[in-house]
Amino acid sequence: MVEPGRDADGAAMDQAPAATEPGAEPAAELRPAETRAAELRAAEPRPAGTDDSRRPRPLFERLGLAFIALVLAALFAAVAVAAWSGGELFMVAMGATGCLMTLWVGALTLFRG
Repeated sequence: MVEPGRDADGAAMDQAPAATEPGAEPAAELRPAETRAAELRAAEPRPAGTDDSRRPRPLFERLGLAFIALVLAALFAAVAVAAWSGGELFMVAMGATGCLMTLWVGALTLFRG
């Protein structure tokens, strides 16, 4: 015997709401819950990076972003130099790490697109 709300295999079913008129038959459409969940996932908006039609950024935009990264890297380098002159070795490491990471990301933006 099949339980109400389950198909013959025992999977849960989504049932359309019953008609409000007395004596009316409920809607005949029943779908497995997994199918309904897949439909809902397909209807969700996708993140920006998952689109198959990605194009590289224009050269002008890549140059601008690389210039901004260069300015920020110079600021991190200034923090490292100031920390070195003050004897703060932890801040030297933090400034130098920030400088190198910013230069790395700027180079990736410029050359990879």
